[in-house]
Amino acid sequence: MIPYWMSRTQLMLGDELLEKLMRKNVLVIGLGGVGGICAEMIVRAGIGKLTIVDNDRVDASNINRQIQALHSTVDLPKAQVLSKRLLEINPALNLTVHEMYIKDEITTQLLESAAWDYVVDCIDTLSCKVFLIKKCMDMQLPIVSSMGAGGKQDPSQIIVTDISKTYVCNLARYVRKRLQALGIKKGLKVVFSPEKADQDKIIVTEKAFPKKSIIGTLSYMPAIFGCTVASVVIRDLMAID
Repeated sequence: MIPYWMSRTQLMLGDELLEKLMRKNVLVIGLGGVGGICAEMIVRAGIGKLTIVDNDRVDASNINRQIQALHSTVDLPKAQVLSKRLLEINPALNLTVHEMYIKDEITTQLLESAAWDYVVDCIDTLSCKVFLIKKCMDMQLPIVSSMGAGGKQDPSQIIVTDISKTYVCNLARYVRKRLQALGIKKGLKVVFSPEKADQDKIIVTEKAFPKKSIIGTLSYMPAIFGCTVASVVIRDLMAID
């Protein structure tokens, strides 16, 4: 039975496609400004099984852009705060929550732990991001990866394309370089923007650990990236037999 709260989606997609989405199992890694809203849009679209992964806690500086960040949630685990919100949206959601830092062996164990229909990469730490991408490609798991949303203002420039066709975006350039060193030049679907980030809006600081810098962000840009990533997942899952 399709619940009434999905009736508008049902009208849009029809029973067969919506029931197909309700059977899918998606993994979202990284629950910041992009990943949090992405996970929510995936749930609102009707995905029946979801795993979310993040080891970070809500910081007051997240309030300008992250869906789970409120003054009342500061210092709480991002994954736990988001999980409560997702279950309020769909109480029947089969939800798994991992509060852990994704790296190497843990990534491998996670990817091997279930039959994933789609993997969503919203990680902003380069080494962990590249390891996840490489492992998914080795395992032939469908994956979409978000590039950098920070320092940008114009949502009309956001593009869905192959990693080989990215340009200007610094994160995409670093990812391309790392993947090329591993023998991967193409085959990764990404969401990126070629809008040039203002370098004056980037601060190098140890407070950003494990990253090396803090970059200015506007409320809507990470969210639009996240919605775009979610659209890739939903549309691809509907197309896959």
